[in-house]
Amino acid sequence: MKIAQITSTVRGETDRLLTAVAKQLQAEGKTLGGIVKELSYDSQFDNGCDMKVRVLPDGPIIQITQNLGAGSDACRLDPGAIANAVSAVEGGSLEHVDLFVLNKFGPEEAAGRGFCNVIGKAVEHDIPVLVGVGKGSLDSFAEFAQGLAETIPPVENSILKWCRDSI
Repeated sequence: MKIAQITSTVRGETDRLLTAVAKQLQAEGKTLGGIVKELSYDSQFDNGCDMKVRVLPDGPIIQITQNLGAGSDACRLDPGAIANAVSAVEGGSLEHVDLFVLNKFGPEEAAGRGFCNVIGKAVEHDIPVLVGVGKGSLDSFAEFAQGLAETIPPVENSILKWCRDSI
């Protein structure tokens, strides 16, 4: 089983790195499964908590946040949109997938929902898994991965090397 996590203390850097790595690997002819942040989408909110994700390998793009109005500090994640993204990923075939990428192991995954099942399927099919993990989810991810995940520095070349070696 090959599973790796990356965590950056720089806001948005994990998303940027995973999206860049996915783009590079796809340019090299690798087939990817999972989701990455759609970086061409500009957030409507000052805190940047407004995002779209791209289902790998080639779409669709799904907005996973909702507009709660100006001044709201509540979580903007849209549970229905997250469920749609999970469904789109789970509905895709893992056959011929070289690498599974998840932009963020978050609260849904920490609760045993979200992308947990499809990560498990990727592992069962001996597909390497690369996961972005925020500081707040490190303990939950460590428990989920049962100590088997490798930590990769948040450096594009290091991530690419792990991916290529694992594929």
